Parts: sequence; C-alpha cells; structure tokens
Amino acid sequence: MEQRTYTTQDGTTVIVLTPTGRLDITTAWQFRLKLQECISKLSRHVVVNLGQVNFIDSSGLTSLVAGMRDAEKVKGSFRICNVHPEAKLVFEVTMMDSVFEIFETEEEALEGVPRGIAS
Repeated sequence: MEQRTYTTQDGTTVIVLTPTGRLDITTAWQFRLKLQECISKLSRHVVVNLGQVNFIDSSGLTSLVAGMRDAEKVKGSFRICNVHPEAKLVFEVTMMDSVFEIFETEEEALEGVPRGIAS
C-alpha cells in the first residue's frame, strides 16, 4: 500500500493512501489499522485512492466506514477517489456512494479537503 503526504495551499497536511488488489476479509483489518494510525498520528485528513483496488467486500467497506468515523471524531475529513469500475458497483449497490465523499480524481479530492475543515 502506497502512502504519501500532501500539503494543501493553506498548509493542511493530508495523507493519501493507495491500497492495491483486493480490500476484503484478508486485507481489510490491516488497512483499518493503517487508517487508524494515519488519523491518530499523522493527519486527521485522509484521501483513499481506490484506483488499484478491483474488489471490495463488506469487510473492506466496514474498514472504510470506520476510517471515516475516526476522521469525523477528530473533526477531520475522509475522502475516496478514483474508484475502480468493478469496485464502484459495490458502492452503488450498498448505497455507500451516498455516505462517502467520492471524487473522480485524487486532485479533486485533495482540492476539496480544506472545505471539509470549515464544515
């Protein structure tokens, strides 16, 4: 899993996580721990780039929801971007596409982060 740090124009630090492959029962726990670590130690603002994740199951969705809740608890932001077409269907069927802030590109997700601070 790739992890990068991005700083917005106003100086906000954002962690960009890019998991690869499957986000399922075998990988979701590790991903969940990584989200917790990033939010608690590095930045309360996280962007998850799902461009390289071609499969998500319920445990993968649960780890994303938990990450979103962790970010909300510390008044941060949690955004998802670049959802792989095969994974997008899971978000639509479960109606999670209305729960998460989902952006087409990583750039759009990063540009939107400062607005999340104000709300």
